[in-house]
Amino acid sequence: MATHEVGADGAAAPGSRITITEIARQAGVSVPTVSRVVNGRSDVSPKTRARVEELLQLHGYRKRPTSSGTGAALLDLVFNDLDSPWAVEIIRGVEEVAHATGVGTVVSAIHGRSGDAREWMRNLRARASDGVILVTSDLEPVLHEELRILGVPLVVVDPAGSPALDAPTIGAANWSGGMAATEHLLSLGHRRIALIAGPPRLLCSRARFDGYRAALEGAGLGVDDSLVVPGDFHPESGFDGCNALLDLPEPPTAIFAASDQMALGAIEALRQRGLRVPEDMSLVGFDDLPEVRWSAPPLTTVRQPLAEMGKLAVRTVLRLARDEQPDSPRVELGTELVVRASTAPLAR
Repeated sequence: MATHEVGADGAAAPGSRITITEIARQAGVSVPTVSRVVNGRSDVSPKTRARVEELLQLHGYRKRPTSSGTGAALLDLVFNDLDSPWAVEIIRGVEEVAHATGVGTVVSAIHGRSGDAREWMRNLRARASDGVILVTSDLEPVLHEELRILGVPLVVVDPAGSPALDAPTIGAANWSGGMAATEHLLSLGHRRIALIAGPPRLLCSRARFDGYRAALEGAGLGVDDSLVVPGDFHPESGFDGCNALLDLPEPPTAIFAASDQMALGAIEALRQRGLRVPEDMSLVGFDDLPEVRWSAPPLTTVRQPLAEMGKLAVRTVLRLARDEQPDSPRVELGTELVVRASTAPLAR
């Protein structure tokens, strides 16, 4: 197709290409708004539609053909990594609402690398997505600024830190979940309760640790630093952390692992040492991933509403795309302790 470049008079010069981003800049609207006009969607005001259509006609813009030809809305769902059942649960919730509302989704992983994030941003511009759902990922400030300039609605799920943009966030009640897990073990008579913690850079990790500490202090106990070992939410760190705790001169009688996957790693470490759960060690996880109901034994854990977080993220970003404000810029969904067979009263 012919390509156009905008000249000083606002018209297009032959032999170059006009982009949706440039049309949006000239119209004074967001890229998703131009995309909705191009795709013939109805959720644009008549005045805005007329202004955008005039510019599209002026520059001879023609819509790129798509594989589906439907002109459906499109959302970008971006993770740091996709190597966890935790991510699958988020995706399941996003897909359920997206499918029901006729919205397509593009799932990406940027692996915390600058090059991957920049490549994703280039693809985002080419797709002219209607919104972005960013899950536990940090983008460089320059990329945040580019999102702002593009006018693409953004929602952050389980933020890693304070969002660089003034974007709505959706998370879970991690503090109360950490407190509930620890209080459960205290109620069973345990006093030497260890924590396999998550990465300290993540807000959810710090909140779960703070809940653990609050429960211990509420019982008149302080945090014993020797009973807190680092983890990264993956099974290997749970395995290593549990072994470190078992090597202490006085090992704990119970462990709160700040993720289910670390709890599964801890179960394997205990098994390899000939120790039983819960007879020799009570164990609580966090997430309530589907597989922990079938672990040996079934895992007591804190249920985090991962799919519900994904569903709410889609509803929120679509509201933003319609220029509507969410009911609250910061949402925390409740967590719930699920008691199964991996915890038992302290043997006297």
